[in-house]
Amino acid sequence: MKLITEVAAQAGIGEEHLELYGKYKSKLSPSLWEDMKNKPDGKLVLVTAVNPTPAGEGKTLTTIGLAQALNAAGVKTVAALREPSLGPCLGMKGGATGGGKSQIIPADEINLHFTGDIHAVTSAHNLLSAMIDNHIFQGNELGLDPQRIVWKRVMDMNDRSLRNIVTGLGDGNGAVRESGFQITTASEIMAVLCLCDNLSDLKKRLNRILIGYDQEGQPVTAEQIGAVEAMTALLKEAVKPNLVQTLEGTPVIVHGGPFANIAHGCSSVIGTRYALKLGDVVVTEAGFGADLGAEKFMDIKCRQAGLTPSAAVLVVTVKSLKYNGGVPKNELQTENRTALRSGLSNLERHVENLGKFGVPVLVAINHFEGDSPEEINDVVVACRRLNVPAAISKVWAEGSAGGQELASELKKLLDHSDTERFAPLYENGLDISSKITKIVREIYRGAEVNFSPAAKRSLAVIERLGLNYLQVCMAKTPYSFSDQPRLLGAPEGFTVGVRDITLSLGAGFAVVITGNIVTMPGLPAKPAAEALWMDEDGVIHGLV
Repeated sequence: MKLITEVAAQAGIGEEHLELYGKYKSKLSPSLWEDMKNKPDGKLVLVTAVNPTPAGEGKTLTTIGLAQALNAAGVKTVAALREPSLGPCLGMKGGATGGGKSQIIPADEINLHFTGDIHAVTSAHNLLSAMIDNHIFQGNELGLDPQRIVWKRVMDMNDRSLRNIVTGLGDGNGAVRESGFQITTASEIMAVLCLCDNLSDLKKRLNRILIGYDQEGQPVTAEQIGAVEAMTALLKEAVKPNLVQTLEGTPVIVHGGPFANIAHGCSSVIGTRYALKLGDVVVTEAGFGADLGAEKFMDIKCRQAGLTPSAAVLVVTVKSLKYNGGVPKNELQTENRTALRSGLSNLERHVENLGKFGVPVLVAINHFEGDSPEEINDVVVACRRLNVPAAISKVWAEGSAGGQELASELKKLLDHSDTERFAPLYENGLDISSKITKIVREIYRGAEVNFSPAAKRSLAVIERLGLNYLQVCMAKTPYSFSDQPRLLGAPEGFTVGVRDITLSLGAGFAVVITGNIVTMPGLPAKPAAEALWMDEDGVIHGLV
């Protein structure tokens, strides 16, 4: 592992712009931005994927491996990734720093506490929660309706027992009211951190956060509670992006961590902008499948930040296609070309959807040991039929050497990409219900949207307050194009049920809660935490 000062120097960053967190991690100072803000941007490449399956698709792995391969091929490349959340790391997913020979390091530190950004978001969020309840207890000058407080509490852990709680129980402990917890990565403050331009913009966005309504039904914001200055102080360091490295020493900016199934799923705008000044190519990712992460990357992040992607890399595996073709998890190692061909519909749908944004697509076939040559060829032939290039990626086993075919195909794509073709899916001028319907029909291929009574009331509030300008952040199962996790492949004609719509005014979007999605996950039957252990030398094992 190189010293982070060496990695920074390789990227053209002087030590005066580093705020070191030990030998191998650093924050990047705002002074760096002032030094390079007038430099031309590199080309932005999004890595996305088909719908996730239990076998794993390797989206982060591919992002890291591709960045290494491009650098090995002489293209100055920087990767931009999200920070792992403790919830998935200790719950179902395990670590989120890649694998094999395509990892970011130090993996254990990045996966667990890193530089404290997620903890800072938790603290700022819960400070606002505490000040809301204290305001009511101390006389409620703003006339807040305790039954219409929409701001919950958060923690960076999966804990289903905290989804719904009652606060204020016991004499002298404030108003008794129902509330609950979300996971920190679903916090609007996480979204604000990842969408803001700088510390000043962060503060402006925090001011706009909706905390609830008064007795007259008028919105009340964080600014009115008087919490924003202290919240900003808690986030002062968290707003600075973090620099780490891959196993091969490629620089990686890791910053922010919103989930893509319940938030907007992209690393920070600040981190991406730093990367674009440092690299000729920036490889970034968006969470889960392209129906969630890529759509939000295009419609929310790129729109708000004025970013223009030059290409999208769509990660697919033979196993994911067989799973979407009906093969159970325990049989995915067995060759089954019939099921694979059936599951190709999922890949085809994602390719078509990405084309709707005007972004050229390259398919990365993430190679697993046991994939048959015939199955791989079936995927290549399908891509040829779709008129999209495809390349086999072996970056897990071989690092940059295993990504040379992928890097070569991407370079060809970038040489001929036309960024002027890029456009978001929907116009800002549409009303919220029309934006939702457009996503459901054009990206998911559903027929109708069924708004619950609660969702209809929320739409009426949006209309009354003149908030139709907001973008839409769909909270949906990642496992299917629909809101039904077991509806695999490329279903059509279904109805998407919208349970409610919440307002994230600081982030600039409305969160549309569909199906059975929850904003506080639970632990699985065997949490990943059970496999975690530390040896006598303090080395952590099992965080994969």
